[in-house]
Amino acid sequence: MWLPVSSLYAGIGALLLIALACRIPPLRRRHKVGINTGGQEDIALAMRAHGNAVENLPLGLVLLALLEIQGIGIAWLYLLGGVLILGRLLHAWGLSLSAGISFGRFWGMGLTWLSLLIMAGMLIWLALPLSQLSS
Repeated sequence: MWLPVSSLYAGIGALLLIALACRIPPLRRRHKVGINTGGQEDIALAMRAHGNAVENLPLGLVLLALLEIQGIGIAWLYLLGGVLILGRLLHAWGLSLSAGISFGRFWGMGLTWLSLLIMAGMLIWLALPLSQLSS
């Protein structure tokens, strides 16, 4: 089964993960740190920006693919996939600038969690026997 919308967002998500991962080695070289952060905040921030994307993006993509398999309308798929990616971009940007509270971190996580909650709710609803009575 071809999943064009999920494939699009998976590709964008993979590019984001690669971009975030590529920021770490130059920082390690600059600070001469092989493992962990060596107490360098810029390495810690880059690692957490990447790590947080790794922790949240795959679940969102799985949920999106399951919704696409279920036949959810294409507008919903593009909206939810777009909100997920926007949330991940905002969070990575915000965390790259500061370890403290920031617009990017706040709205990035908010949009990520919103998309995950909506997708989870839709999948749960579709799995309930009541939702299948109207089909």
